Amino acid sequence: MSLLIPLYVHPAEDPGAWHRLIRAATRTYGVVLNPANGPGDGPDPAFTAAAGALRAAGARLLGYVDTDYGVRDRAEIADDVRRHQEWYAADGCFLDRVTATPDALPACRRLVRAVRRLGAGTVVLNPGVHPAPGYARLADLTVTFEGHWSTYVSAFSRPAWAARHPPERLCHLVYGVPEALVPLAVRTAHDRGAAVCGPVTGEPPNPWAQLTPALTGTDRGTDRGTEG
Repeated sequence: MSLLIPLYVHPAEDPGAWHRLIRAATRTYGVVLNPANGPGDGPDPAFTAAAGALRAAGARLLGYVDTDYGVRDRAEIADDVRRHQEWYAADGCFLDRVTATPDALPACRRLVRAVRRLGAGTVVLNPGVHPAPGYARLADLTVTFEGHWSTYVSAFSRPAWAARHPPERLCHLVYGVPEALVPLAVRTAHDRGAAVCGPVTGEPPNPWAQLTPALTGTDRGTDRGTEG
Protein backbone atom coordinates (compact mmCIF):
# COMPACT_ATOMS: atom_id res chain seq x y z
CA MET A 1 0.00 0.00 0.00
CA SER A 2 1.33 3.44 -1.00
CA LEU A 3 0.39 6.62 0.83
CA LEU A 4 -0.50 9.93 -0.77
CA ILE A 5 0.42 12.68 1.70
CA PRO A 6 -1.36 16.05 1.58
CA LEU A 7 0.27 17.80 4.56
CA TYR A 8 -1.34 21.23 4.67
CA VAL A 9 0.54 22.77 7.55
CA HIS A 10 3.49 25.15 7.32
CA PRO A 11 6.87 23.54 8.10
CA ALA A 12 7.56 26.28 10.67
CA GLU A 13 4.28 25.54 12.45
CA ASP A 14 4.85 21.79 12.76
CA PRO A 15 8.47 20.97 11.91
CA GLY A 16 8.19 17.61 13.65
CA ALA A 17 5.58 16.38 11.18
CA TRP A 18 7.75 17.39 8.25
CA HIS A 19 10.84 15.76 9.77
CA ARG A 20 8.95 12.49 10.24
CA LEU A 21 7.63 12.72 6.69
CA ILE A 22 11.16 13.19 5.35
CA ARG A 23 12.36 10.14 7.26
CA ALA A 24 9.53 8.06 5.80
CA ALA A 25 9.68 9.53 2.28
CA THR A 26 10.33 6.22 0.53
CA ARG A 27 7.03 4.85 1.87
CA THR A 28 4.96 7.47 0.06
CA TYR A 29 3.40 7.57 -3.37
CA GLY A 30 3.87 11.31 -3.34
CA VAL A 31 3.77 14.43 -1.15
CA VAL A 32 1.43 17.28 -2.05
CA LEU A 33 3.09 20.70 -1.56
CA ASN A 34 0.57 23.40 -0.76
CA PRO A 35 2.22 26.59 0.56
CA ALA A 36 -0.74 28.93 -0.02
CA ASN A 37 -3.68 27.11 -1.62
CA GLY A 38 -1.22 26.70 -4.47
CA PRO A 39 2.38 27.87 -4.86
CA GLY A 40 1.69 31.36 -3.54
CA ASP A 41 3.04 34.67 -4.83
CA GLY A 42 6.71 33.87 -4.22
CA PRO A 43 9.00 31.09 -3.02
CA ASP A 44 8.55 30.19 0.65
CA PRO A 45 12.00 29.43 2.13
CA ALA A 46 10.58 26.90 4.60
CA PHE A 47 8.81 24.98 1.83
CA THR A 48 11.90 25.24 -0.37
CA ALA A 49 13.97 23.58 2.34
CA ALA A 50 11.33 20.94 3.05
CA ALA A 51 10.92 20.17 -0.65
CA GLY A 52 14.67 19.82 -1.10
CA ALA A 53 14.94 17.44 1.85
CA LEU A 54 12.00 15.37 0.65
CA ARG A 55 13.43 15.16 -2.85
CA ALA A 56 16.83 14.10 -1.50
CA ALA A 57 15.07 11.43 0.57
CA GLY A 58 13.40 10.00 -2.53
CA ALA A 59 9.90 11.50 -2.38
CA ARG A 60 7.85 12.44 -5.42
CA LEU A 61 6.71 16.08 -5.10
CA LEU A 62 3.29 17.13 -6.36
CA GLY A 63 2.36 20.80 -6.53
CA TYR A 64 -1.16 21.61 -5.35
CA VAL A 65 -3.27 23.33 -8.03
CA ASP A 66 -6.96 24.21 -7.60
CA THR A 67 -9.01 23.85 -10.80
CA ASP A 68 -12.29 25.06 -9.19
CA TYR A 69 -14.29 22.35 -10.97
CA GLY A 70 -13.34 23.58 -14.41
CA VAL A 71 -14.16 27.24 -13.74
CA ARG A 72 -10.62 28.48 -13.21
CA ASP A 73 -8.77 29.86 -16.22
CA ARG A 74 -6.33 27.37 -17.74
CA ALA A 75 -3.60 30.02 -17.96
CA GLU A 76 -3.77 30.52 -14.19
CA ILE A 77 -3.51 26.77 -13.68
CA ALA A 78 -0.48 26.66 -15.97
CA ASP A 79 1.15 29.49 -14.00
CA ASP A 80 0.68 27.54 -10.77
CA VAL A 81 2.24 24.43 -12.31
CA ARG A 82 5.25 26.46 -13.50
CA ARG A 83 5.72 28.12 -10.08
CA HIS A 84 5.69 24.76 -8.32
CA GLN A 85 8.32 23.52 -10.77
CA GLU A 86 10.54 26.61 -10.60
CA TRP A 87 10.34 27.24 -6.85
CA TYR A 88 10.04 23.72 -5.42
CA ALA A 89 11.21 21.45 -8.29
CA ALA A 90 7.85 19.64 -8.24
CA ASP A 91 7.82 16.40 -10.22
CA GLY A 92 4.13 16.68 -11.00
CA CYS A 93 0.87 18.23 -9.90
CA PHE A 94 -2.14 17.45 -7.73
CA LEU A 95 -5.13 18.92 -9.56
CA ASP A 96 -7.76 19.49 -6.91
CA ARG A 97 -11.53 20.03 -7.26
CA VAL A 98 -11.60 18.42 -10.69
CA THR A 99 -14.85 17.98 -12.58
CA ALA A 100 -16.45 14.54 -12.64
CA THR A 101 -19.26 14.81 -15.21
CA PRO A 102 -19.24 13.30 -18.72
CA ASP A 103 -19.76 16.65 -20.45
CA ALA A 104 -16.66 18.16 -18.78
CA LEU A 105 -14.38 15.25 -19.68
CA PRO A 106 -13.01 16.79 -22.94
CA ALA A 107 -11.97 19.98 -21.13
CA CYS A 108 -10.25 17.95 -18.41
CA ARG A 109 -8.46 15.95 -21.08
CA ARG A 110 -7.14 19.17 -22.64
CA LEU A 111 -6.03 20.41 -19.22
CA VAL A 112 -4.09 17.22 -18.46
CA ARG A 113 -2.40 17.37 -21.85
CA ALA A 114 -1.45 21.00 -21.21
CA VAL A 115 0.16 20.35 -17.82
CA ARG A 116 2.03 17.36 -19.21
CA ARG A 117 3.42 19.58 -21.96
CA LEU A 118 4.69 21.88 -19.19
CA GLY A 119 6.71 18.96 -17.82
CA ALA A 120 4.44 17.48 -15.16
CA GLY A 121 5.72 13.92 -14.94
CA THR A 122 2.96 12.75 -12.59
CA VAL A 123 -0.61 14.04 -12.77
CA VAL A 124 -3.05 13.32 -9.95
CA LEU A 125 -6.72 14.21 -10.41
CA ASN A 126 -8.93 14.78 -7.39
CA PRO A 127 -12.63 14.87 -8.19
CA GLY A 128 -13.17 13.38 -4.70
CA VAL A 129 -15.80 11.00 -6.08
CA HIS A 130 -15.93 8.33 -8.73
CA PRO A 131 -16.01 10.41 -11.93
CA ALA A 132 -17.56 9.43 -15.21
CA PRO A 133 -15.71 6.67 -17.09
CA GLY A 134 -12.72 8.10 -18.92
CA TYR A 135 -11.35 10.49 -16.30
CA ALA A 136 -9.15 7.92 -14.62
CA ARG A 137 -7.47 7.08 -17.92
CA LEU A 138 -6.20 10.67 -18.18
CA ALA A 139 -4.08 10.66 -15.03
CA ASP A 140 -1.42 8.65 -13.29
CA LEU A 141 -3.60 8.59 -10.17
CA THR A 142 -7.24 9.54 -9.55
CA VAL A 143 -8.74 10.22 -6.12
CA THR A 144 -12.16 8.57 -6.29
CA PHE A 145 -13.09 9.21 -2.66
CA GLU A 146 -12.37 12.15 -0.40
CA GLY A 147 -14.50 12.35 2.69
CA HIS A 148 -15.14 11.45 6.31
CA TRP A 149 -14.55 7.99 7.72
CA SER A 150 -18.23 7.73 8.71
CA THR A 151 -19.24 8.22 5.08
CA TYR A 152 -16.53 5.85 3.86
CA VAL A 153 -17.80 2.98 6.00
CA SER A 154 -21.52 3.62 5.47
CA ALA A 155 -22.11 5.06 2.02
CA PHE A 156 -19.22 4.06 -0.26
CA SER A 157 -20.10 2.45 -3.58
CA ARG A 158 -17.89 1.50 -6.49
CA PRO A 159 -18.99 1.63 -10.15
CA ALA A 160 -18.19 -1.25 -12.46
CA TRP A 161 -15.46 0.64 -14.32
CA ALA A 162 -13.53 1.23 -11.09
CA ALA A 163 -13.55 -2.47 -10.27
CA ARG A 164 -11.81 -3.10 -13.59
CA HIS A 165 -9.31 -0.24 -13.25
CA PRO A 166 -5.73 -0.91 -12.06
CA PRO A 167 -5.72 -0.40 -8.26
CA GLU A 168 -2.35 1.37 -8.37
CA ARG A 169 -4.03 4.21 -10.28
CA LEU A 170 -6.81 4.82 -7.74
CA CYS A 171 -6.63 6.58 -4.37
CA HIS A 172 -8.96 7.11 -1.41
CA LEU A 173 -8.40 10.07 0.94
CA VAL A 174 -10.27 9.57 4.21
CA TYR A 175 -10.30 11.96 7.15
CA GLY A 176 -11.77 11.74 10.63
CA VAL A 177 -10.44 8.20 11.07
CA PRO A 178 -10.12 7.18 14.73
CA GLU A 179 -6.42 6.59 15.30
CA ALA A 180 -6.94 2.97 16.34
CA LEU A 181 -8.78 2.33 13.07
CA VAL A 182 -6.16 3.77 10.71
CA PRO A 183 -4.79 0.28 9.85
CA LEU A 184 -8.37 -0.79 9.08
CA ALA A 185 -8.79 2.25 6.80
CA VAL A 186 -5.69 1.19 4.86
CA ARG A 187 -6.99 -2.38 4.49
CA THR A 188 -10.42 -1.11 3.50
CA ALA A 189 -8.97 1.03 0.71
CA HIS A 190 -7.07 -1.99 -0.57
CA ASP A 191 -10.20 -4.17 -0.43
CA ARG A 192 -12.12 -1.51 -2.35
CA GLY A 193 -9.62 -1.45 -5.19
CA ALA A 194 -7.43 1.54 -4.30
CA ALA A 195 -3.74 0.72 -3.90
CA VAL A 196 -3.00 4.30 -2.79
CA CYS A 197 -4.66 5.93 0.21
CA GLY A 198 -4.28 8.70 2.75
CA PRO A 199 -6.15 8.11 6.02
CA VAL A 200 -5.84 10.92 8.57
CA THR A 201 -7.33 11.54 11.99
CA GLY A 202 -7.97 15.24 11.40
CA GLU A 203 -11.36 16.89 11.00
CA PRO A 204 -12.57 19.87 8.92
CA PRO A 205 -11.90 22.65 8.21
CA ASN A 206 -8.38 21.34 7.52
CA PRO A 207 -8.16 17.61 8.18
CA TRP A 208 -4.82 17.48 6.35
CA ALA A 209 -2.96 19.57 8.93
CA GLN A 210 -1.60 16.44 10.61
CA LEU A 211 0.54 13.60 9.33
CA THR A 212 -1.18 10.25 8.88
CA PRO A 213 -0.40 7.69 11.60
CA ALA A 214 -0.26 5.12 8.78
CA LEU A 215 3.05 6.66 7.72
CA THR A 216 4.64 7.40 11.05
CA GLY A 217 3.71 4.24 12.94
CA THR A 218 4.61 4.08 16.60
CA ASP A 219 6.85 7.15 16.53
CA ARG A 220 3.94 9.48 15.78
CA GLY A 221 4.10 11.26 19.09
CA THR A 222 7.83 12.02 19.03
CA ASP A 223 9.88 14.88 17.63
CA ARG A 224 6.81 17.08 17.16
CA GLY A 225 7.48 20.78 17.16
CA THR A 226 3.98 22.13 17.91
CA GLU A 227 0.61 20.52 17.62
CA GLY A 228 -1.05 21.15 14.24
